[in-house]
Amino acid sequence: MPPPSLAAIAARDTGDDGSAGRGSRSDRAADVVREAILDGTFRWGTRLSEPQICAAVDVSRNTLREAFRTLAQERLVVHELNRGVFVRVPTAQDVTELYACRRIVECAAVRCCTGEPGELDGVDAALAQADALAGTADWIGVGTADIAFHRALVALSRNERLVGMTAGVWNEMRLVFHVVGEPAEFHGSYLARNHALAATLAAGDTAAAEAALHAYLDDAEQHTLETYRQRSIAGA
Repeated sequence: MPPPSLAAIAARDTGDDGSAGRGSRSDRAADVVREAILDGTFRWGTRLSEPQICAAVDVSRNTLREAFRTLAQERLVVHELNRGVFVRVPTAQDVTELYACRRIVECAAVRCCTGEPGELDGVDAALAQADALAGTADWIGVGTADIAFHRALVALSRNERLVGMTAGVWNEMRLVFHVVGEPAEFHGSYLARNHALAATLAAGDTAAAEAALHAYLDDAEQHTLETYRQRSIAGA
């Protein structure tokens, strides 16, 4: 029997990244499995059962394997010869590369902030969502809202290609967050810094905001890598 949450995901018309329901049946299968990975239904390192997923999504094995190839390109799953398909475990090197990418893109985007009315609406909305979720102790949800906050920072660039290019980065970061675990400690410690960063942007001091964001990402990377070392995650 498929996990109830997988069946619920399969029944939805729209996934978290807005892509569910598009294109072919393999696209739909990829959407469902992707969201099940990102919401923690399928934990990192888990072997993905073809019969289970085929039954939940109502696709053939060939269609599901095409979906798996898409997810492998997105670095969310890995195929191991004679063993099957597994949810990928991001390595310490992956973490380093993801944060390097984020420093380049997010800091450049923050420099584009002009102070126009409504420019920070997306940033503020993500913070409000994070605060509401923190109030109910939904720390995994806070982590998802944190990604929405940083995605909104990238949107300050007003560059749709840049926003689209970073979609995979955010999905990999959500997988990294699952590997790190301890969401209350990890995400709770950065929520206040998100508020401080937003306040600095609202005050029009983009130089200070960029410096604060760079330091923030440095600290988050080291925090993540230290957790990797403590838990002996691959490559740490």
